Amino acid sequence: MIFKVLSFLKSSLLIQAPENTRVVIALAIMLLAGFGLTRITKLAHLPNVTAYIVSGVIIGPYGFDLIPAEFVQATSFLSDVALSLIAFGAGQFFKMKRLKRGIVHSTVIALSETLFSSILMFLVSYVLLGISLPFSLILASIAGTTAPTSTIMTIRQKRAKGNFVYTLIQVIAMDDLISLISFSISLSIAVGLMFDEFKVINIFIPVMINLAIILTGCLLGGLLKALLPDYRSEDNRLIIVLAILLGFSGICSLVNVSPLLGCMSMGMVYINISSDEKLFEQVNIFSPPVLMLFFVRSGLNFKMDGLFNNSLAVGSISLITLVLIYFVVRFIGKYIGAFIGCKITGKDELTTRNLGLALFPQAGVAIALAAMAARSFGGNLGLALETVVVATSILYEFIGPAMAKSALKRAKTY
Repeated sequence: MIFKVLSFLKSSLLIQAPENTRVVIALAIMLLAGFGLTRITKLAHLPNVTAYIVSGVIIGPYGFDLIPAEFVQATSFLSDVALSLIAFGAGQFFKMKRLKRGIVHSTVIALSETLFSSILMFLVSYVLLGISLPFSLILASIAGTTAPTSTIMTIRQKRAKGNFVYTLIQVIAMDDLISLISFSISLSIAVGLMFDEFKVINIFIPVMINLAIILTGCLLGGLLKALLPDYRSEDNRLIIVLAILLGFSGICSLVNVSPLLGCMSMGMVYINISSDEKLFEQVNIFSPPVLMLFFVRSGLNFKMDGLFNNSLAVGSISLITLVLIYFVVRFIGKYIGAFIGCKITGKDELTTRNLGLALFPQAGVAIALAAMAARSFGGNLGLALETVVVATSILYEFIGPAMAKSALKRAKTY
């Protein structure tokens, strides 16, 4: 019966229907598929992100093939929108009264685990595997990122609290800040090398652009406070913040820069000058469908056959081999890097042994950055990069939240 319904949807609604109808039906299928699979992953105590990505694979070209390819291509903007919502929400954890409690130590730890993961990945991919320099640079910079969503959801679910939680949140926030700067520089160098247009000044331009984006985000945080007085209705508050986030995301897209840093700084400034946590709650209520569509689309765009297709191999390395290597190397890099950072800053033994375990999740930020790099690379190289990152993100989403939960329990936060 189910197969008959799916066959009817594909033949009658998604092929013969007018374009507007196909778009609406495709959105409905993506939302229902994502929600439906969470009913199964919930039983296995897996995060919703895992269900969303896998559901995209199921309804995509390697499953029931229900979503038109042109629809997937036309919705590439979802990565920027999703990233802006994730980043704005992360900004609320940068309260100054919290940052004063060990921000220097958290920055040192974040630098240690991010750079150690990236450098280790670069050495393995470029030196040991002989992969091209542009590809190795981007893969290494993405390896340093940590997904805030899964870990923060686990913290909220378990109502964890204490110094370990504050340190963890600050490390993840600084991790994304460092990773974005590293990614921007690496992407400029990689694209320059690919098209023989590399100049030394190209290293500094992305840094200056990102600093300008951060400053703009801070100014928009102040503007947001001015536009949201206490008497403003909840509906209008949500409309205003979304308009600013989407407009800012579009401006960032024009200059080919991720909106993560700017939206994070916007959220940081707003929470510090207003102490208004209710706005973040409103955005959190609105964002789940958008984030679901983004992750389902990532699953739709996942080139499963590319894992075993020699035409997408990077040099002499098949993608399935590269996925496994990336998974293991990043796993080692994150734990050892966090361990070293904790030792340098004199953290207690519980934090030192367990912080690295909570840094394994990697989905939203990494997938969005991979999509951005894939657009810049183009061709099979871009497809290969995105395939590797999405595949490893799926693996990490299966074990990452469980590792984060274990770390929080072992650190006695709940």
